[in-house]
Order: sequence, then structure tokens, then C-alpha cells
Amino acid sequence: MTVRVGSRGHKSGRPATDSAGGRERLPSVEKRLTVTTIPAQRAGDGRPTPVSQRASDLLSTRVVLRIVLTVLIVIGTIALIWVLWQPIAWIIIAAFVAVALAGPVNLLARVMPRALAITTVYIAVLLIPIGISAAVLPPIVDQGVNFVNDLPGYADDLQNEVQKNPDLAKLNHDFGLTNELNRIAQDAPTKIGEAATIIRDFGSGLVSSLFAGLTIYILSIFMVARGRSWIDGLLSLRTGRESKAASVALDRISNAVGNYIAGAAVQATIAGFCAFIILTILGVPFAGALAVLYALFDLIPLVGAFIAGTIILLVTLFTDFPTASIIWFVYASAYQTFENYVIQPQIHRRAVALEPFVVLVSVLFGATLFGVVGALLAIPVAAAIQIGAQEWWRYRLDQQDSQPPAATATAASVDS
Repeated sequence: MTVRVGSRGHKSGRPATDSAGGRERLPSVEKRLTVTTIPAQRAGDGRPTPVSQRASDLLSTRVVLRIVLTVLIVIGTIALIWVLWQPIAWIIIAAFVAVALAGPVNLLARVMPRALAITTVYIAVLLIPIGISAAVLPPIVDQGVNFVNDLPGYADDLQNEVQKNPDLAKLNHDFGLTNELNRIAQDAPTKIGEAATIIRDFGSGLVSSLFAGLTIYILSIFMVARGRSWIDGLLSLRTGRESKAASVALDRISNAVGNYIAGAAVQATIAGFCAFIILTILGVPFAGALAVLYALFDLIPLVGAFIAGTIILLVTLFTDFPTASIIWFVYASAYQTFENYVIQPQIHRRAVALEPFVVLVSVLFGATLFGVVGALLAIPVAAAIQIGAQEWWRYRLDQQDSQPPAATATAASVDS
């Protein structure tokens, strides 16, 4: 860039005077400015400098390391969950038990200290399976022993009936059915000792189940006693709006799970009571034990009552066939239809607000993954997921509505 400045005055060297006013006029100065510009290099022209190249390589290395580290963390987490799945499953079941029992505990805590309310509720929960076992197991054991002892007599009666019928007598002569049944009946009392191995394996499984149940029982006591303080402590780590949204979601999930479990318990109680009345009228043995079995299986959504009804139908075959079997089949089919289309939809609509398709899919997934326990917990888990998704979406909408218009417009321009 070249700058030239020049000045020019009068030859006399005296200041010039203004012809109009006679005032002296300063010498005029003429300045000339010449600017020469060099065109700038356009962005993207030329090759990158070594510094930018090294920065790009470093950035790529960091991205690769981050991806590899993320994959390793995910694989490690999955492996850890796989190894610790049994205690994790116990904790999940204990959480649902705690949520189910939190309602009665809170109700009793209004009239007594909370510690006493927890003790009362959990003693009642402990007495329920003990009472059921005391009512069901002795009759089953006694009748099982009597059945084995009376089996030869049943075989003789069957042989006599077969001999009275020519067609059955011909089949018996061709295949020797009654002789085989007599041999089995005569050997049955001597086979009781050989069942010791089966009983031992069953006892081992029973002990493991009792240990798991006791662990879940104790974990749920801790959750009922201290669970709320744990949740409040975790929520205090977040901001006010996030903490409030999470608290609302957890309260909704707790209410939905508690209402569903309470409704399922009432449904099972009604099913067991009605089954007991019908079985007593029909004169079916073990009416109380079979009614308890029907109530327990009724807790399994969709298919539980059908399984229990089939078992009881097999028992009626030895009572007053075919009258008792036909009456029970008609009753079980009618009650199953009434329960599926009247009772269960009311429970699902009031407690968890799930569509029937979602209920069916969740039960199938739960039963496939975790068996009976998965089928029992499928609907509460599906309800918890649905409520969590609803509250998260509501929180996002509220967060967008709370932003000022300028910030919203800026965010929209950035997205575009």
C-alpha cells in the first residue's frame, strides 16, 4: 500500500488574503491517498497446514477410543447383569412386593406407629402361606397314601367291570390291560421307598425356594421402611423441575402397581371362593386344597385359571363321572369368560390403563423370558414403562413451553 501526501502554497510566501473579507487565508494542502490491496486467499484453497492435520488425526483417534470404550462398558454391564441376574431378580420382585404392601402399611400408619404397622402387615403376610400350607398339605399327603394303599382294590374293581363288558373283555384279552394294572397296583406300595430320590430332589428345590422367598421378604421390609427416604435422596440430586417430574412419575407407578396387585388379589380370592362352593356342591374331594390351587393359578394373567381348571377337571373324573366333570367344565368355561371380559378389563382400566393387546404381549414376553414369575410381573412392568414414557414426554413438552420465544426461535433456526 502506497500513500503520497503533497502540499502547495503561493509563490510570495505570504499568506493569501480573502478577497471578500480581507482575512488571511491559510495555505491549501492537497493530500493524495493511494491504497493498494492484496486479494485474500479464499477458504478451502490450498492444502491443510500440518497443525490442522494433526488436530484432525487427534480428533479421529479420540472418537474411535470413545466408541471402543462405550462398547466395552456395554459388554461389561451385560456380562455383570448376567452373572448377578438371580439377586437382581430378587431385588426386582422385592420392589414389587414392597410397592404392593406399602398401601396397607400407610393405611395402618395413620392409627399406629409406622414400625408397628410394618410389623403387623409382614406378620400377616408370613401367616398366609403358613396357613395355606397347613390347610392344603396334610389332606393331600393323607389322601395320597390312602390312594396308594387302595390302588389294588381299584384294580380289582376295574377288572370286574371289564369282565362284565364283552367288548372290554375282548380288548383285555388281546392286550392284557388288567393284568398289567394288577401288577402295577401290587408293586405300588413297594415303590414308595424308591421315591426317596425324587423326594430328596424336591426337598432341595423347596429349600432353595424358601431361601429365595425369605431373602425377598427381608429385602421388601427394608424397602418399605427406608425406600421413600432413598428415593427422596436421589431426587434431591436433580434440579427442581426434573425432581418434581420424576417424583410424579414414581408416585403414579407406585399407585398403579399397588392397585393392580390389590385388584389381582381380590380377583383370585373371588375365583377361589366360587370354586370352593362349586366343588363342595359336587362332592369333589380336597375341595379346599383345589380352591386354593385355583386361586393361586388365577393370579397368572389370561391362562392361570385355564390351567387350574384343567387340573381340577382331571380330579372330577374320579369323583362322579361324567356328571361332576360336565358341570365343572361348564362352570370353569363360563367363569373364565366372565373374568376375561368383565373382571380383568376393569382391573386393567382402573389400575394400569393398558390395552388388551399390550397386556397379552407383555404376558407372553414375561412368561417366555422368566417363566411364571415373569408372567406375574409382566403387567406391572408394562404399566411402569408406559407411565414413565408418558411423564417423560409431558416433561419435555413443559420444558419447551417454558422457554422464551427468542430461545425457541434460535433453537428452530439452529435445527434448520
